[in-house]
Amino acid sequence: MTETTARKPSVWKAFAQPSARTMFMFGFSSGLPFLLVAGTLSYWLKQHGVVLKEITVIASAGLLYAFKPLWAPFLDHWRAPGFAWLGRRRGWLLLAQTGIVIGLIGMAMLTPAHLAPFIAATLMVAFFGATQDIAVDAWRIEIAPSEQQGALIATYSLGYRIALMVAGAFALILADHVPWRLVYFAMAATMLLPIAANLRAAEPDVVVRNAPTWSEAMRNAFVDPFADFFRRYGKVLALVTLAFLLLFKIPEQATIGGIMGPFYRDMGFSQTQIGAVTKIYGIWIGIAGAFLGGAMVIRWGAWRPLCAMILMCGCCNLLYLVLIAFPGNLWALTAVISAENLTLGMLGPPTVAFLSALVNREHTATQYALLSSLVNLPGKLLGIFAGGIAMSVGYGAYFVITVFALIPATILLVWLWPRYRDIGKQPAG
Repeated sequence: MTETTARKPSVWKAFAQPSARTMFMFGFSSGLPFLLVAGTLSYWLKQHGVVLKEITVIASAGLLYAFKPLWAPFLDHWRAPGFAWLGRRRGWLLLAQTGIVIGLIGMAMLTPAHLAPFIAATLMVAFFGATQDIAVDAWRIEIAPSEQQGALIATYSLGYRIALMVAGAFALILADHVPWRLVYFAMAATMLLPIAANLRAAEPDVVVRNAPTWSEAMRNAFVDPFADFFRRYGKVLALVTLAFLLLFKIPEQATIGGIMGPFYRDMGFSQTQIGAVTKIYGIWIGIAGAFLGGAMVIRWGAWRPLCAMILMCGCCNLLYLVLIAFPGNLWALTAVISAENLTLGMLGPPTVAFLSALVNREHTATQYALLSSLVNLPGKLLGIFAGGIAMSVGYGAYFVITVFALIPATILLVWLWPRYRDIGKQPAG
């Protein structure tokens, strides 16, 4: 065996590490509340007679996830009140998990019959769900070196997607047989599993310097994380990197918003077909893609798989033209969803591994929350205008436009290639 071969990281060992199993439970914990304050919630509100205009407003509670950089510094520089005994990361995580459980129980007890306090409980679940994501991301980055991040991201994705099925398909089926309030009680009970995993998990061995004065503490928490990014990478590289983060996922995000449901319906597919192919079959294809993406990160680092999957994933949007050519064809829908979800799943681990490698572990929670929010920001904006664009130019032209959006990201990718090609790779020796 050559020295080069001996240095290759073991994919099996990476997936078998205890932190990878813990990340499965943390992924489940993160995925569960996401739908319960958005898509699944809308069915409960609809059944209770809430008008559509109010449904969309209430179900937009998930937008709190986009603002998590605002309070992420607290998770970096202070311990969770009442939970300090568990450590900085796991303490905040347990506080967030407890808040989610209390919020879900509150939603179940209040029901939409008491709309104002019900909305308050919904916002509580969304806030603590976003806080949980901050804590989980920080724990993941600090618990393992960069070459093992691919496995952690893949197992997190598995847990997350299973939680989406539980909070989505399973909750809807259960609601056909029992009242919605019992469904939400059941969802709150499932949170006990990730809470148990948190209590058994290890605390990352990262020392964070505590500021001696209040002014210095505030500066360290809210100013230095942003200044540190520019200090470490320089103004030019930092700005180009941030621009790249804003642009490279536009094609992907253009097909995950509210436009896709109407598109599938206009192509002649029934709701049963759409649900079975996109929400059940597609999720498992995405899980397979996430594990492939995780293995790619373990073998080749973050940057090379990221660049390859950006191009492949973006170009997959052209496959939607097949559905326009063959409307109502279930085999065509299955093939398109297979390619889309596989590449989306494979894009996830390199993306998260790349963002994780960019952060300074003195500001893990703050910097990762900021970078991940930048990546998802264009999708929030596209969701507002996508329908109008598609109505103006047609579905086919819309999907072609999303692929052309790859051009500026590709130009930046070429410039960034020599600067990041070794980021997140297994260290030599």
